[in-house]
This record gives sequence, structure tokens and C-alpha cells, in this order.
Amino acid sequence: MSELLAPAWAATGAGELVDDRALLTAMLATEVALAEAQAELGVIPEEAAKAIRAAAVPENLDPRAIAEGVRETANPVVAFVAGLTAAVDPAAAEYVHRGSTSQDILDTALMLLCRSTLDRVTRDLVATAGQLAGHVRAHRDTPMAGRTLTQHAVPVTFGLKAATWLHLVLDAVERVRRARAALPVSLGGAAGTLAAYEEYGPGSLELPDLVARKLGLAPQTLPWHGIRTPIADVASALLVTAGALGKIAADVLVLSRTEIGEVAEERAPGRGASSAMPQKHNPVFATLVATAARQLPPLAVVLFGSMAVEDERSSGGWHAEWQPLRDALRITAGAAANAARLAETLRVRPDAMAANLRLTRGAIVSERVNAVLAPALGKAAAKRLLAEATAEAERTGADLADLLDVDPGLLDPAAYTGLAGPLADRALARFEREEF
Repeated sequence: MSELLAPAWAATGAGELVDDRALLTAMLATEVALAEAQAELGVIPEEAAKAIRAAAVPENLDPRAIAEGVRETANPVVAFVAGLTAAVDPAAAEYVHRGSTSQDILDTALMLLCRSTLDRVTRDLVATAGQLAGHVRAHRDTPMAGRTLTQHAVPVTFGLKAATWLHLVLDAVERVRRARAALPVSLGGAAGTLAAYEEYGPGSLELPDLVARKLGLAPQTLPWHGIRTPIADVASALLVTAGALGKIAADVLVLSRTEIGEVAEERAPGRGASSAMPQKHNPVFATLVATAARQLPPLAVVLFGSMAVEDERSSGGWHAEWQPLRDALRITAGAAANAARLAETLRVRPDAMAANLRLTRGAIVSERVNAVLAPALGKAAAKRLLAEATAEAERTGADLADLLDVDPGLLDPAAYTGLAGPLADRALARFEREEF
């Protein structure tokens, strides 16, 4: 699978989690679990289940033939089952896929791919959270300019900014874990009644639970061929994760601009290089995460749109999920891996933050001065006076403290960060309560 035009997940290992080999392996695992569960229930001979397990290796399948079969049957399972059946000992071949339907196998296999990907995402989110917690601790009280609508607002601290990132990552961890724990097995038969399973032998009501235990998936309450909430739940978790990490990337991209320079990604030979401009040190990991955050929403729209499907099994709606789900999984896995590297390699520059705080010559704390002057002058008069003074400071380059003839300490940005420190502590406390 080419990664040349896949910056959101290239070289992160995300592609291998959901590539064709991973899918075939998951489908084989599903068929094996089904056969072994049926053997336990006495539906098929135990020797048949052993023969199916022995044959269930990707090398026994022809991916090209299976891909060609998709064009002929509108899903990969028909050709896959034919290939597996041909590989099984002839004495056991009739027991392959007994009572099952294509959607049972593919939906269950997709849940296995979701599980492995969500596990990887969780691991990288936890690593990201750990690095961000370190930034919160180190810079709890490091003042910097807060920015609203692109302009300097009032002072904040880098610790609080990192705490907001940490909070978002922990939100994502919660959602990914919840989605991962709920991934269900899918067994329903042709129209969700388990009829063929039951026809071949008793115990079919227990069969899905037994297969789920063998695969490490959640049980199903009902067959969910037409109930697509499991896919939508995964899409939601992936979308929140990409958005949370995208927020971090967006902030880093702004703060690492040449004219701001408050943070930077770690320098390494060749990283962030330009093919034309030797001086460039482009923010690589933030760019990759930002890419993922932009690519996820349209994929999630397709997955949510596929909930509105007709009948017991749909034509088109189910099929429309497959590639967007694969793309969403690998893009989010790539984003999480790149975010972990971003948090690990991020360099914070308090000196640049201090210099930028001085750019407005004290105006960044005019809110504080307004609060001090309002009791004496009245709120409206104090605001009008400060508006005139800050305009003059901008026009003349004078310090606001000189124009107002007030104690310069009143305009010290470091003295007006509000409750940034205690708020950052709350995010740290949440992180420390987590059981990773």
C-alpha cells in the first residue's frame, strides 16, 4: 500500500493495522472462532474445526482473486470463503462458514481491525498525555500572551495552554476506550434471525456470545446488520480524537511562526527541511496531525450517513462504510503516533513569550487597570480612558504605564494570569487519577 501521498499516517505503522492482509487475517480468525464455537456446541465435528484452523493462514488465500470477486459479488467474503474452503482438508470443507452470511464475517472482522487500531491509538494518546503533563508541570506559571480572534487578549500561562491540550487528549482517551470496549461480534445469518445456524444444530442463541468470547469482542444483543451504531460509535471516537489532536497542532503551528517563536519542534537532521530554502525548519509533526484533523470529518460523515439503511441488510449503505472506516482508522492512528512525537519533541521558549508580552507596552493587562480604575472613575469612563491611552501607546510607542502615570507593577503581565495555575492543576489531577 503506497504511503507517498499519505502524510497523515505514512511510516507510523498505521497502514499495516488495516491493510488487506490484516483484514484477511481478521476474517480467518472469525471463521476459526465460528467453527470452534460450533464444535463446542456439537454442531460440527471437532476434527473439522481443527482442520479449519490449520488451513486458516493468509498464505492459503489469493488476495488478487478475492479482490476480483468483490466486483462479481459486491463483497470480499464470497471469494474469501471459496478460497478458505479449497484450502481445508476435503473431509472438513463442508463445515466452513456453516450457517453464516457474508456480513457476519466481514462486520466481525472489521470489529477486530477497530480493536487493534483503537488499542494503538490509546497507547499513543496515553504517551501524548504523559508528555503534555510534563509541560504543564514545567510551565505552570510561565506567562504568555493569551490570544482571542488572532489578537493579544490577556496574559495566560503556557501551563494552562498545555493543560487544555491535556484535557482534550484525556477526553479522547475516554471515548476511544468506551468505543473499544463496546465492539461487538456480528452473527445473524441471512436476515438476522440466526435461522441457518439453528437449522444446522441447537444452541444458536448462545453461539454469538461464544464466538465473541473467543475473539475478545463484546456480545451482541441483537444481530446488527441494519443497526450501524457500532460503526458510528467508532467514527465518533475517531472524530473526537482527530479534532482534539488537531487543536494541539493548530496551536503549535501558530506559536511556531517565525514572528512568534514561542514553541518549536525539536531540530533533527533533515526534519522540516525545505527543498529550496536552506533556512527553513518547518513544523513537521504538527503539520501531519493538522492534516489528519482535516481529513477525518468527511469520512465520519459517510459513516454516520450509512446508518440510514433499508431492510434487514442494505445494498450500498453497508458497502459504503468499508473504505471510509479503513481510512478513518489509519488516519487517526497516524495522528495519534505523530501527536505523541510532537508532544515529546516540543521545545518551549519562555524568553520569546516574555518578549511578546511586551509588544503592546502594557496594553495586554488593560483589563486589570480598568478593574482598578473603575471604582474611582466609573466603569464607562475608565474604559474610555484606557481606550484612548492604549491607542496613543500604539501610535507613539510609549508605555501605557507612563501615559497613565501608574505603578508599572500594575501592568506586569506575570501578575495578571488569574487562576491559570490552579486551573492547570485540575488537568494534572485528572491525569493523575487516570488508570493507564
